[in-house]
Amino acid sequence: MQANSPWALLLLLPWAVAVWWMIQGTLRLQGNRKKIAITLRAFILLLIIAIAAGVQPYLRIEQRNVIFVADRSASVNADAALGEWIAKASAAKDEADQSGIVSIGLDAAVDKVLSPDQLPSAQRYTFRSGVNEKFTDLSQALRLASGMLHEAGGGKIVLLSDGAENAGSMLRQAELLRHAGIEVDVVPVAAPQRVDASLEAMDVPQTLRQGEKFTFEFTINSTASGTAKLRLYEDNRELSTSDIVLEPGENRFALQSAALEPGFHRFRAELYAEGDEQGQNNTAYAFSRVSGPPAVLIVEGVPGSSGNVEAALKASLIRYETIPPERLSVQLASYAAYDSIILNNVSATRIAAKPMEWLGKAVSDYGIGLVMLGGDNSFGLGGYFQTPIEKALPVYMDLKGKRQLPSLGLILVIDRSGSMVGGKLELAKEAAMRTIELMRPEDSVGVVAFDSTPWWIVEPTKLTDREAVLDKIQGIQADGGTEIFPALDTAYNKLLEMDAQRKHIILLTDGQSASNPGYAALTKGMVDHKMTMSTVAVGDGADQAMLEQLAKQAKGRFYFTNDESTLPAIFSRETVLMSRTYIVEQNAPPLIGQAGSWSSMWQNGVPNLQAYIATTAKETAEVALLSPQGDPILARWAYGSGRTVAWTSDLTGKWSRDWVQWAALPNVLAEWIKWTFPQFESTPYSATAELDGREAMLRLRTEGNDTAAKLSAVVTDETGKSTTLSPLPAAPGEYAASLPISEPGVYLMQVNEQSGGADEPKTGGGTTTGFVIPYSPEYRLTGENGTEALQQLAAATGGRLLSLEAPGEAYRFNPVVSRQPYDWTRELIILILALWLVDILLRRLSLPWQRIGRMLLTRLRLVGGRLQRNEPAAAPSGAMSRLQQRKSRTAGFYGERANTSDVDRASTSPASGQVRGGNGALNGVQGASANTSQTASRPSRSQAPKPEDRDQASKQQREALASQANALGVVSQPSVPPSSPESKQADAQTAVNRLLAAKKRGKR
Repeated sequence: MQANSPWALLLLLPWAVAVWWMIQGTLRLQGNRKKIAITLRAFILLLIIAIAAGVQPYLRIEQRNVIFVADRSASVNADAALGEWIAKASAAKDEADQSGIVSIGLDAAVDKVLSPDQLPSAQRYTFRSGVNEKFTDLSQALRLASGMLHEAGGGKIVLLSDGAENAGSMLRQAELLRHAGIEVDVVPVAAPQRVDASLEAMDVPQTLRQGEKFTFEFTINSTASGTAKLRLYEDNRELSTSDIVLEPGENRFALQSAALEPGFHRFRAELYAEGDEQGQNNTAYAFSRVSGPPAVLIVEGVPGSSGNVEAALKASLIRYETIPPERLSVQLASYAAYDSIILNNVSATRIAAKPMEWLGKAVSDYGIGLVMLGGDNSFGLGGYFQTPIEKALPVYMDLKGKRQLPSLGLILVIDRSGSMVGGKLELAKEAAMRTIELMRPEDSVGVVAFDSTPWWIVEPTKLTDREAVLDKIQGIQADGGTEIFPALDTAYNKLLEMDAQRKHIILLTDGQSASNPGYAALTKGMVDHKMTMSTVAVGDGADQAMLEQLAKQAKGRFYFTNDESTLPAIFSRETVLMSRTYIVEQNAPPLIGQAGSWSSMWQNGVPNLQAYIATTAKETAEVALLSPQGDPILARWAYGSGRTVAWTSDLTGKWSRDWVQWAALPNVLAEWIKWTFPQFESTPYSATAELDGREAMLRLRTEGNDTAAKLSAVVTDETGKSTTLSPLPAAPGEYAASLPISEPGVYLMQVNEQSGGADEPKTGGGTTTGFVIPYSPEYRLTGENGTEALQQLAAATGGRLLSLEAPGEAYRFNPVVSRQPYDWTRELIILILALWLVDILLRRLSLPWQRIGRMLLTRLRLVGGRLQRNEPAAAPSGAMSRLQQRKSRTAGFYGERANTSDVDRASTSPASGQVRGGNGALNGVQGASANTSQTASRPSRSQAPKPEDRDQASKQQREALASQANALGVVSQPSVPPSSPESKQADAQTAVNRLLAAKKRGKR
C-alpha cells in the first residue's frame, strides 16, 4: 500500500471519535441492527478517508518493456528501414508487453509513448516527429528513454544507430544506465551508400602582410571518381574557378594567391561534383587579416569636395578611397578593411538603413574610427537625428534649449492608400514620429492621412502631450485610393489658423492623384501667407513631375527615394531646415577647450571661422574647440571599442576660408583622423571554435601567459546580428566561452580587455579577429565506424548486440517483475454507494427479522420431517392447492399473534369446516377427525345436544388436532381463553409495552 497524501490519515482521529459517539448515541436502534448500522457507517467513513489519503494497493506485474531509439540523423538517413525493423520487433511481443519509440537527431522526441498498444502497421512504422538531422546526440535519447522506463518499473532500450555521434556522449550516459539497472541492446545500422563529395577543409593563414603570397589548401573526400568544379570567393567576390578530378577517398588541392588589399577578408569555397547526392557538405569557409598601411574610406556628399582631406592623407602616407554614399557596403565585414571612415558633408537621406547600422556597429564593436565633417547637408541639417551615426558621434543633432528658436507650425500630409501597405507606411509613421521628437512643446503640429478623402489623425495642436500624438500616429492603417488635392487643401486651411512664426507642410505619397484640378491657386496662397511645402516621392510609381513642381511653387524642397528606409532622415532634415537657425554665421576664431593631446596644435592660435552648424555636445565628450556661443566646433570621444570626431564647420572653404588656407591644416587634419584609428594592444588574441551541436565552444589564446582581469567579446555573424560574450580564464593565456550557433560561416569578433572591476566601463580599442563555423560533422565522409562505440555501450550496460536480420530477438528476455500502484478510487466509490444504500435500508425499513427467521426454520423442519418419513407431500390440485399455500404462508407469518382459543372457537363453531391450530402451524391440515366432523349430519334445533356432550366433543377434537400437530413436528403452546383474567392481563401488558416504545421513538 502507498498513500499519496499521508496527511489525510490524520482524519482517523476524528473518525475514532465519531465511531464512539455513534455507539453511545444511537438509541433508536437496538441489538444486532445497531451493531450492523454502526459497523457500516464506520466502514464507509474509513473508505472515504482512504480515498482522501490516496491509499493505493500495489499490483505485481510481469511484462517486458522496450523503448526503441531510432537514429534519424543525416548520417543514417534510413527511416524506412528503421521503421520496418521496429514494426517487426513489436509484432513479436506478447499482449501484455509494452513498447515505446524515441527519435533522435540533435534532440530527442517521443514518437510513441510506452504502452501495450500494437503499432498501426506490422510491416513498417512511419515516424511522426521531426528532429534536427544536422547533429546526433545519442545521450539525449538514452536519457529520455531511461526516464520512460523508470516510470514503468524497468525494461530495456534497443538503440538503432550507426554510432557516429557528434554531440554529447552516450558512454557517459551508459554509466548512469548501468546504475539504474537498464540494459541497452544495440543494432548497428550502416550508412547508406551514395555518390557524395565533401569539402572537408580549407586552410588559409589567418594573418598576412600586404603583397605576401600564400596558398589555399583544400581537403576533399569523395565516394566515387569523377570531375568537379571548385569556386573560390573573397568577400563575396569570385576569385577563381578550377576544374578538378576526384578519386575515391581523400583528395588534396592547392591554389596560389597574393594578399593585395589590407583588412579583414572572408573566403568561401564551393564544390560542384558530378552526380553529387548531398549538397550540405560542399562549402568551406576561412578568413584572414591582411596588415598594411592604414586605410581611410572617404564618403563625400558633393563630388570633388574632398580635395583638402585627400591632400592631408596623402601627405601623411595614409591610403584612402573616396566613394559616394550610395556605394556604402551592406556587408559589415567590408568596413573592417579600413581604419577610419570620414563622412564629408553627407546627408543621411542618401545612406540606406543597413549601411547606417553597420557604420555605427563598425565603430562600437570593431574599433573602426569615424569622422564627420560639416556642411549644409551634415549633422542636424543632414537628418541624422536618432540614427546609429548620431549615437556614435560626440554631439547631439538637436539644440537642447540653448537658444530661442522661432515657433514652428507643421502639418504632415501622409498617403495612406492601399499601395502604402507594409514597409512604406511603417517607415512613414516612423518618420512622422521622429519629426515630432525634434519639435519643441511650443511648436504646433497636425497630421492628416489621405486616401480618396482626407482623415485628420492629429488635429493641429501644441505639443504639450507628445505621447498622445505619437500614439495616434501609430494607429494609421493603409486602405483606399489616392486623392492629393483635398488633403492639401484641408492642410492649407488648418495651417492658416495656426499661430506660428514659420509654417510648413510636408507631403508624402507613392502614387498619382486620381484628379488634377490645378494646384497653382493653392501654392500661390501658401506663398502669400508665408507658408512653405516640401514633397517626398516614394518609388517610381509616384508622380515625380507634379510633386517637384508643387515643391518649387511652394518654395520648398523635393525629395525622391526608392529606399523607403531613408524617409525618417528626410523628415528630420526638413524639420531642422525649417528653423533656419542651425547654421550660425560669424567671423571669429573658435575658443580652445579641452584639447588634451591636441593642445600643441593650438599653441600659435587658430584661424577664424565664418560659419558652422549648431549642435549640442554630449555629456562625456571632449570639446577641443567651441564657439563664443558655447557650441562645439571640434569634439571627440570614445564610443564602444572605437573613437569618433565631429567638426561642425566645413573643409571646402565656404564656411572655413581661413582654415583651408592655414599651412598647418594638413597635419592637424591628419592628427584628427589618426586619433580615430583602432587602438590595438601589444598582445592580440586568436580565436578557434569547436562545434558541439547546440553551441560553439570558443577558445581565445594570447601569445603570453598573462591574463586580463576580465575580457569582453562581441561576435557578429554574416547577417549582422551581434552577441556579447564574457570569456572566462580556462588556462594560462587561454579563455573559453560558449556561443549558440545554428549556421556555418565566418564570424567576426572584437575582443577587449578590462583591467578594472566589473563595474568599470569598457575601454576603447581591442583586437578584431574571427573564427569559422564549418558545416555539421554529420555530413562529413570521414569513414569512421561507430560499431565499436555501440559495442562498448552494450557491454557497459549488460546489453546485447542484435542484428537487422532478427528483429524478433528484441523481446526475448526475462520479463520485468514490478509493483505498480493501482488506483482503486472508482471501485471504492461504488462500494461506498452500495454500503450507503444498505445502511439506509437497515435504518429506515423495520422488518420482523426474528419472525422471518423462525418461519424459515419451521419450513425447513417440515421439509426435513417429510424426507425422514419418506412421505411425499400432498399434492392438492387446482385452485384449492394454491389457496391452501397462501393460507399457510399467512398463518405462519401471523401465527405468533394467534392463540389456542381460536382453535377452540373454530372447532366448536357449527359453520366452520376447517380447524385453525395454535400459532398458525396447522392451518389447512385435513385430518380424520376433521373429516368426521365435516361429514357428520348437523343436529336440528329439536335435537340439540346436551352441554356435557358438546364439551366432550370439543375435547375430542382438540386432542385430534394436537396429535396431528405432534405428528408434523409443531409444538403448540398453551393458550389462554379470551375471557380469562390471565388473557386480559397479557393484553394490558402488551398495550403498555407498545406505549413505552412509541414514547422512546418520539424522544429520539
